[in-house]
Amino acid sequence: MSAEVVSLRPRRQEPSLAPMLALTAAGMNSVNAVILDRMQSEVPLIPALAGHLISGGGKRMRPMLTVAGAELCGYQGTRHHKLAAAVEFIHTATLLHDDVVDGSDLRRGKATANIVYGNPATVLVGDFLFTRSFELMVEDGSLKVLKILSRAASIIAEGEVDQLTAQRKIETSEEHYLQIIGSKTAALFAAATRIAAVVAEKSEAEELALDAYGRNLGIAFQLVDDAIDYDSEATESGKEKGDDFREGKMTLPVILAYARGDATERKFWEEAIAGFLVEDEDLAHAVELINRHGCVDATRERARHYAQRAIDAIAGFPAGEARSAMAEAAEFVVGRRY
Repeated sequence: MSAEVVSLRPRRQEPSLAPMLALTAAGMNSVNAVILDRMQSEVPLIPALAGHLISGGGKRMRPMLTVAGAELCGYQGTRHHKLAAAVEFIHTATLLHDDVVDGSDLRRGKATANIVYGNPATVLVGDFLFTRSFELMVEDGSLKVLKILSRAASIIAEGEVDQLTAQRKIETSEEHYLQIIGSKTAALFAAATRIAAVVAEKSEAEELALDAYGRNLGIAFQLVDDAIDYDSEATESGKEKGDDFREGKMTLPVILAYARGDATERKFWEEAIAGFLVEDEDLAHAVELINRHGCVDATRERARHYAQRAIDAIAGFPAGEARSAMAEAAEFVVGRRY
C-alpha cells in the first residue's frame, strides 16, 4: 500500500452522500433483501416492531460501509451482503435498547418503538435482532469475521454502560467522552468496514486501514450528531431538540461550554446536568452559552480532524470511484446539519 494523503479540500459544491449511495446501490439492494427476510418471525409482533424502526428512513450507513469497503477491495462475491445485514441488526438492536434506556419518544421524526409497543416488547425484539445477527455471522463461517463483529457488539454494550454511568456527571472529561463514543458508535463503524477486507482476503495492513477509516468516521459522525443537538442553525434531526440536555448527557459541546464558562455559567451547567434545569428556557440558555463560546464550531472542527484521519487511512488503496465516494462520505458527515 502506498502512503498517498488525500486532503479534505474545499469543494465547489457541498459534499454529498450521493456518490456513496450510487457506489453501493446494487449491493444494498441485496442487503435489504436479507434484512427483510431475516427480520421475519412466526410471532407477528417481531417483524411489526422491528420494521417500525428498520423502515424508518435511516441511511443504513454502517452496512453501506461494508458494501463500500468490499467495492474498494475489488471483492466480487456476495458474502458481505449477509454480514452487512448482521451489522444493521446489531445497530438496530442497540437503538431499540437505547430508546428504552433513555425514555426516548421520537426517532427519525416518528414515535419510537417503545412508545408504540411498550418497553418489554422493544427490549425483547432488540434481543431477537441480536440473535439474528449472530446467526448470519455463523452462516458466513469465518471465525475471524465472527471475532470482529462479536467483539464490536461487546464494546458497544460497554460503551453504553459507560455513557450511562457518566450521565449527569459534570466532571466528565473530553478524554472520557471520546472513549465513550469510540465504543458506543465508532466500534461498529470500524468493524463494519474491516470485515469487507476480511471477506476479500486482503492483507492485515489493508484490514487495519479500513478499520481506521471506519473508526475515525464513526467518531466524526457522533461528534457532529452531538453538535446538532445544540446547533440552532441545524435542521430537525428526527429527535426532540435538547434530548441530550434534558437527559444530562455530557457531550462535547457541554464539556467545552463548562470548561470555557465563568463561575455563573458553570453553576448553571452544574444544576442543568444534575437535572434541576430542564425547561425550554433552560435549554435556550444552554444553547446561548454554547454559541457564546463557539462550542458547536469547536465540536465540528474536532469532527473534521477525525474525518481527515478517515480519508488518510484509505489513501493507500487505488484511486477510483470507491475511494473517492468513501472520502466524500467523510466530508459529508462533517458538514451535515441533520
